Amino acid sequence: MQQVKLFKGVDSELPELERQINRWIRKSGARVLSINGNLAPAPSAGNGPMNSFAAGDVLIIVHVEIDTPQG
Repeated sequence: MQQVKLFKGVDSELPELERQINRWIRKSGARVLSINGNLAPAPSAGNGPMNSFAAGDVLIIVHVEIDTPQG
């Protein structure tokens, strides 16, 4: 059966998001069909130099195939 799993994070913490996704893939035993992502930039609060440090939202969609339980 095909299913999706959504992961949400921020672009300043991508290594942790990547570890979380890889850990889920290993534990679930699902066969990954595709992975898509989207980065939403952080809203701008002004034109100051600190804006370059604002984190944007990251959404990752993992499309998987999972074996249905035999009943």
